[in-house]
Amino acid sequence: MTLPGVLGDLCRGVLEASWAEGQRRGVRFAYTRPSPSRYPWQWYWDSCFAAISWRRFEPRRSRIELETLLAAMRDDGFIGHVVFWDRPISLWRLTYYNVSSRRAEMTATIQPPLLAWAWRIAVGDPAAEPRIARHHRWLRANRDLDGDGLLWIVQPDESGLDASPKFDPVWGPRSQAGWGFPLLVARNRRLGWDARRIRDRGHPVLCEVLTNVLWGLARIAAGEPSITPALVDRLWDERHGLFLDEVQPGGARPLVSTWAALSPLALPDLPERIGRRIIEEHLLDPARYWLAVPPCSVSAQEPSFEPNRARGWKLLYWRGPTWVNAAWLLWLGLRRLGYDDEAGRLADRLAPVVAREGLREYYDPRNGEGLGARDFAWTSLIMELADPDPPGP
Repeated sequence: MTLPGVLGDLCRGVLEASWAEGQRRGVRFAYTRPSPSRYPWQWYWDSCFAAISWRRFEPRRSRIELETLLAAMRDDGFIGHVVFWDRPISLWRLTYYNVSSRRAEMTATIQPPLLAWAWRIAVGDPAAEPRIARHHRWLRANRDLDGDGLLWIVQPDESGLDASPKFDPVWGPRSQAGWGFPLLVARNRRLGWDARRIRDRGHPVLCEVLTNVLWGLARIAAGEPSITPALVDRLWDERHGLFLDEVQPGGARPLVSTWAALSPLALPDLPERIGRRIIEEHLLDPARYWLAVPPCSVSAQEPSFEPNRARGWKLLYWRGPTWVNAAWLLWLGLRRLGYDDEAGRLADRLAPVVAREGLREYYDPRNGEGLGARDFAWTSLIMELADPDPPGP
């Protein structure tokens, strides 16, 4: 059997074993658990990535997955980071989960809002689903703090990059890799996770790159005006050739090189000059991101680079390992800008590792060792690299 065939069987098996169905107060749900043994509920961006993968194997599940997210939506358009369909969170999780109580049906915080983009890839035209427009209205009303279309986050996990070292200069010991993260959750809980209230009290909010890349892709997919010009104007750092987050109050721009600083490569309208500079100065540099199993999630030149496992109490995921969703998003930029050989080499390095190690949460970028959760659903995105351009919906 060919490598794509082996991977296809592996990915389908994990997706099918991770599928959960049920009913909550008369509402039917069905979704892909990110990893049944570790992440049992519905995570927003995990479901979007899973829906993209499902279109290869059982397309009807792509729609069901995303409609389940929409079924969780509040009347005002808000969809939480995690939806607790079948059981409440445990007592010990209350200290660091963004909920007001154990009775909460979902968290009070967001994740990168890529639902419309996933819908476009896996289902059809998101403009035909009015609930997506309502969701976008909530995001604009509550997280576009300056009216330029860009969103602001109130804590690291809203980006999906929880423990990334780029958050250390922003939240210090209250970052997600720090001992004080429960204190950040408690403070934001008191302020209702309201971005304007948090900022106006003098606490940090962040215009984060990856969140806005995926938001930008969703807006384009939904036929809304592109925010790429605003992203370039606000977050592109010409001197360093990277996109850097902005903190408010104060306007600080922490210089930490992570894959998120390269993620605008996924945008179809990113200026070519900027994209080529990101690729040639950063992504393809073997001393930075192009290690044996690329792309590592933090530049190997960063002091915070930790390529494999947790050390003591400090969580080190997103601080160096290679993630398949990150690889796919950067691969999209390589292909768009004509770096076909490099895109092929990325697939050729990563696909055999996934076939050998299984669908793991992340991989050591030096030797490909599988790390983190097992049977990790979004790692099925490896099929996007190994077998490009499947038929659309």
